[in-house]
Amino acid sequence: MIRTIDSFLLDGIHAQRCRVEVDVSGSSRPTTTIVGLPDSAVRESIERVRTAIVNSGHEFPLGRITINLSPADQRKEGPVYDLPIALALLAATGVLTPEGARASLQCLAAGELALDGSLRPVRGIVGLGILARRLKRPEVIVPVENAGEIAIIDGIRALPARSLGQVILHLNRIELLPAASPSRTSGENRGRAVHGLGDIKGQEGAKRALIVAAAGWHHLLLLGPPGCGKTLMARALPGLLPSLEPEACLELMQIESCAGLPLHGDGMARQRPVRSPHHTASSPAIVGGGSHPRPGEASLAHHGVLFLDELPEFDRRVLETLRQPLEDHVVTIARVKGTLTFPAKFLLVAAANPSRSGQGCRWEHGYMSRLSRPLLDRIDLQVEVQPVPIRRLREDSGEGLSTREAAELVAGANRIQRQRQGIVPNSMLAGDELDRHALMTSEADAFMDEAAEELGLSARGWNSIRRIARTTADLATRDRIELEDVIEAVGYRALDAGMS
Repeated sequence: MIRTIDSFLLDGIHAQRCRVEVDVSGSSRPTTTIVGLPDSAVRESIERVRTAIVNSGHEFPLGRITINLSPADQRKEGPVYDLPIALALLAATGVLTPEGARASLQCLAAGELALDGSLRPVRGIVGLGILARRLKRPEVIVPVENAGEIAIIDGIRALPARSLGQVILHLNRIELLPAASPSRTSGENRGRAVHGLGDIKGQEGAKRALIVAAAGWHHLLLLGPPGCGKTLMARALPGLLPSLEPEACLELMQIESCAGLPLHGDGMARQRPVRSPHHTASSPAIVGGGSHPRPGEASLAHHGVLFLDELPEFDRRVLETLRQPLEDHVVTIARVKGTLTFPAKFLLVAAANPSRSGQGCRWEHGYMSRLSRPLLDRIDLQVEVQPVPIRRLREDSGEGLSTREAAELVAGANRIQRQRQGIVPNSMLAGDELDRHALMTSEADAFMDEAAEELGLSARGWNSIRRIARTTADLATRDRIELEDVIEAVGYRALDAGMS
């Protein structure tokens, strides 16, 4: 007798339907075979399922058991199929009533089984909820720890179960599982923004650079000796960015769920992420990968900030892997068995000391030469930061824009950009689109040509200045780029000036 139940498999961060088919034949010698490209964890699942069924008070079927995971040409990973395999076996042996077997066809299920029949959480559950909405399956049965992740998705009832026995009672309509409410677990505080512009004493030029970066989604490099506030500035930047839209929030939660991280925040009310990997991190840790590819720090910073402190200390090969996501906002991981794409639209904020010792304010050319020119050209804003004298710190009266005022300024510039060019931020303008939207006055155009020749700008560097000038003009609500916008934009190319 063949019984089926639907679960899911991950393709990048997205979930696809995986149909679990079970055939039990009592006329053969007892054997169990799992087909459909299972990995070791999936092949071992039959032992967990067997023991969990017995310890839940039911008999494990004898005879030849064949379990097929469809589609058969895609690899299945992890313990996610324990629960659907168990339910299909119980439907085939009559533990699930005919009504219960029909009910199992109308839902999706996933979860790891412990030997005592209790359920343990699995990763990728947010993708499962989105899949259920796409397939118009209103109910999803998952472990209690995962239920809050699905409950945030409109139109889906997440049914939290603590054990296999509870799921059987629910499907047989003996004791129904209550629907879960959206997750409100705090999880880890993975670097959420807790600082504002008011925490930064002095540094008005650098604060202005933060506003420009947030307004046009421009990558930012802060250059200066230790103790001048570079890390504090990076932590303050997310507070200037607009709140996440619901769809962007859901996409970010998909990434975190795929990576196996606990969700945090109150449902969809999310702050933008800030990720701060150590400079010893490997390429797979930064951009994702591994034998079973998972999202890296670049994807976990999606719609937020990726802060790389001590930038020249990172392995150069690691930094070069960031060139694609900096420009395309995706990470593509190619393997023999296929290619995966992870979203990676992050705002890069990097900090660097002028020398390995960190002493003095003079740049050590050999130290900074670790950063390739193509990488630096992708960082629009390169700002030199000097220490603030102690006397100035004491006298600082907190003048200047507050975080709220700066965020309103950024929001106004974003509205102008959306009205002019849709969802494309200024930092992504290129080609004819950049030419059309970055129109300059004659004085600004002449100064731009002079600066490009004097600094020896590459074509990418020249376009960076045009994009920055477009953002400064938006902040001033000007339709056309004027001379002062270009002067300010050129001032944000510190490395061009230092290397010319």
